[in-house]
Amino acid sequence: MPEATPGPEGPQPLGVVVEATGNTEVDGVLVRLEDADALPTEDHIEVYEDVHRGLRDALTRLDDNRS
Repeated sequence: MPEATPGPEGPQPLGVVVEATGNTEVDGVLVRLEDADALPTEDHIEVYEDVHRGLRDALTRLDDNRS
């Protein structure tokens, strides 16, 4: 199967816009999504995994503070 090639314009940024949630820790994690625009598609997974890990950690700390 031939490898897919980008159109004449090349890859285009996703234009991810992240709105503030009001939680400083969560907002700091979500801003990492903007990095995906500067990376090739095969490197997006690293960004998504970082964000997922950061959000999971933030939620865990919120739960721990409820005790």
